Amino acid sequence: MTITGEIRSSKRRSGPPRLKITSLEVLCGILVLALLFQSRLVDLLDVPKLRTASTVFVAICVQAMPFLVLGVLISGAIAAFVPASALRRLLPSKAALAVPVAGMAGVALPGCECASVPVARRLMQQGVAPAVALTFLLAAPAVNPIVLVATAVAFNDTPMMVVARLVGSLLTSMVMGWLWARFGKAEWIAERALARLQDDDTGSSKWTVFAESARHDLVDAGGFLVMGGLFAAAFKTFVPVSWMATIGGQVVLGVVVMAFLALLLALCSEADAFVAAAFSTLPLLPRLVFLVVGPAVDVKLFALQAGTFGKSFALRFAPATFVVAILCAVVTGVVLL
Repeated sequence: MTITGEIRSSKRRSGPPRLKITSLEVLCGILVLALLFQSRLVDLLDVPKLRTASTVFVAICVQAMPFLVLGVLISGAIAAFVPASALRRLLPSKAALAVPVAGMAGVALPGCECASVPVARRLMQQGVAPAVALTFLLAAPAVNPIVLVATAVAFNDTPMMVVARLVGSLLTSMVMGWLWARFGKAEWIAERALARLQDDDTGSSKWTVFAESARHDLVDAGGFLVMGGLFAAAFKTFVPVSWMATIGGQVVLGVVVMAFLALLLALCSEADAFVAAAFSTLPLLPRLVFLVVGPAVDVKLFALQAGTFGKSFALRFAPATFVVAILCAVVTGVVLL
């Protein structure tokens, strides 16, 4: 269910409010305990490698958080104030021509991966061809200005990485759009996808939708940023140098490893560049694969797509996107990097 659907359903509930413990309350509890037992934790964790890992982790989070916050605010504003029909009016009637237009629209309409799924669903209900809606779904979280600026900051010594990410992600979204236009079948998309869209038409205040959407995306994406930062810090600090040298010396192995890391880590596209930059011992090509694959397909997106469009859709679309994203990233990296 989308944010507006959640707001609408919450208004229908009656009776006394129930105490519900979410990940946010758990995080606050952990922080309080950490403050209370700060001195003991310092003594326990006063290990050189842990200090190095904590420094890397804090650096990643501090660099990425401003872009993450800005991204979810813009995403919330789009969810609340920009109707899905705005894109539909700008699209050519022919799907093959509308696919690249939808891809370029992602540059102007920022949104995280989670937000792009309900937007694509709204577009389909309003008569936009599935190939075009799916192109926008893949492009919006990967090529928007917030993501590109964050990539430029993270790779400030390699400006071509920004261009390579833009081109690789655009190619991925357009190729998948054209493939769906050629081989996709309407029966692969669950009928409930259209039925659920009717829940978006609520009388909720637009500012309420904006606040709830931004809060939801920030809590969700912030958690994945913390997980990604912890993994990158641990990987950089505890993985033996010989392993990193092996991965760095074999580009094919590096591409495969980084592609599966992007699939499993499920980072927010507004923060993944800082995690990729932390793998400084790897060549640029595997890190580009990480940046192109991540916003296109990961375990979180697979679950969202399966719940929104059906398992039949997700089991076909996600593996194809994974392969196409790797190929587009490799071709782009070989040409531009």
